[in-house]
Amino acid sequence: MITDEFAARFAADWIDAWNAHDLERILAHYTHDFEMASPVITQLMSEPSGRLKGKDAIRSYWAQAIARNPALRFELLDVLAGAASVVIVYRGQRGLSAEVFWFDAAGKVERAAAHYAAP
Repeated sequence: MITDEFAARFAADWIDAWNAHDLERILAHYTHDFEMASPVITQLMSEPSGRLKGKDAIRSYWAQAIARNPALRFELLDVLAGAASVVIVYRGQRGLSAEVFWFDAAGKVERAAAHYAAP
């Protein structure tokens, strides 16, 4: 079960890592073979499914995102704790955004999905 304290700590560190553009610190939150789903994957990686699996593939995707957005900064708006997941609501380069993170028993993200408000 995810506690409110775990969710808050995770969200704060995740936002801080992104705002520092520290790719290895970002990736440290995830399992080696985690899966990421995002509509941006279809744009940057030409992957029609919008999904990537594994740190190597996702490292390349996020490195491109950071390189294309040197002023990238996220503002944490809210954190929601679920049974085995956390939702982070934030404002970023694409406006209002939310990401859902599903955790394994060790507290690492094994699956994540990004969502963006219509422009």
